[in-house]
Amino acid sequence: MSGRGKTKKSPAGPAQRVQPGPEPGCAKSLVRDKNGSIGGCHAMMDTKEMQQIPEENKPKEHKQPKCTTEGKPTVPPETGSRIVDSYQDKILFTTLDKLKIKMTRKSESSRIVNDVVKCISDHMKKRTECFKDVNVLGTGSYYENLKISDPDEFDVMFNFPVERVDIRPFGDDGAFYSVAFKRGKHSLDRFKNRDNTVSASEMLKEFRNEVITSVKKQKVEKWDVLVEKKKKGCPAVTLMLNGTGTVPISLDIVLGLQVNSSWPTFTQGGFKIDTWLGTKVKKDLKTHSYYLVPKYEGKGTVELEGVCAKDSWRISFSHVEKSIITNHGSQKTCCEASGIRCCRKDCLKLLKHLLSLLKAEDPSLSKFCSYHAKTTLLHACCSRTKDSDWEATQLGPCFQQLLRDFEGHLKDGKLPNFFIPTHNLLGSGHNRRSCLILAQCIEEQRNKGFPIFS
Repeated sequence: MSGRGKTKKSPAGPAQRVQPGPEPGCAKSLVRDKNGSIGGCHAMMDTKEMQQIPEENKPKEHKQPKCTTEGKPTVPPETGSRIVDSYQDKILFTTLDKLKIKMTRKSESSRIVNDVVKCISDHMKKRTECFKDVNVLGTGSYYENLKISDPDEFDVMFNFPVERVDIRPFGDDGAFYSVAFKRGKHSLDRFKNRDNTVSASEMLKEFRNEVITSVKKQKVEKWDVLVEKKKKGCPAVTLMLNGTGTVPISLDIVLGLQVNSSWPTFTQGGFKIDTWLGTKVKKDLKTHSYYLVPKYEGKGTVELEGVCAKDSWRISFSHVEKSIITNHGSQKTCCEASGIRCCRKDCLKLLKHLLSLLKAEDPSLSKFCSYHAKTTLLHACCSRTKDSDWEATQLGPCFQQLLRDFEGHLKDGKLPNFFIPTHNLLGSGHNRRSCLILAQCIEEQRNKGFPIFS
């Protein structure tokens, strides 16, 4: 949702302790080069390759690598069953089994998070004036059924509907906006600047204080709740729930504005799901609201037309992502009992796991996050649109192709936002060197049969 990368269980600074109150694609097999591997992750690179990618005025249309199903091996009618054709397939299926979360742990973590969220939501509705109209929206991998390893990270958006507002782009990439109230009274009037724009920084500050107050005053059973130090540019209040009987749970309470109007013009060239999910689905999803979260890039001191960067808002379509990830098949029966099971989600889980392991080995890759992996999959689904392109029995070739897609984005230094093609997710904060290092690490793992999974 926010495009952020988390480092598990590593608070950004001293945490404030709060004590509870009384109360994939390709079916064509990829052949490994007999000459051996391409070299280590940190092999010497050409100086020209290390140079920063110049910023272009108009981004070129991104072309997804093509993959044909020619030469696809014949599989038995039981298309949902696993067929292990190689040692590499065995590694991938074994890794997926290890990443599965036990239902008991999942249910327990979910119950704890739901109780804490209700506690905060009740406080906002009953004890505040400006935040009484709050709506709660579950976002992120847990709610998309993409969580791996442990149910220890949750993202929940507390959004507030805004009517009669003027939304204007902040910058030229289409990802950030300023929000100004038009005539009339609003419950959020106290956060208005002199030019009627809503101050994202002031609203987030007040929101944070109310979250802290809610977990202090209301009973949150017997858990030890820690409020992590505020992270620069982060739209969330992060709570660490300890003493739950499971692993510590990180809960991000994200502030958001719900805008009930047409999507911004910057989205016109994106969201290309027509040949994947159909024009009818696309038309329906584009009638939904969109969200704005108080997130900015850089130091937050840059001013554009009198609006400071720290008071700008970043657009979010996390609810739409959740919808298309949940209903991801070109046929309605995809992954249902009566249909063919695909490996789209499995490929994404493996890519997320691979990325997390490579980041653990090399701190210079810390800027990359699971949202880069998800965006790569969404682009791939729009390129290889049929469910037969992602048959579960073809996990190995599909995952290999998805990795090649990601490598291509990294080598180009361009990963267009799925909804806003003018916004490059590998732009600000990602240098050329780190992109090339990650691409090389992934290629090495791919060619060697993923020794990192063993």
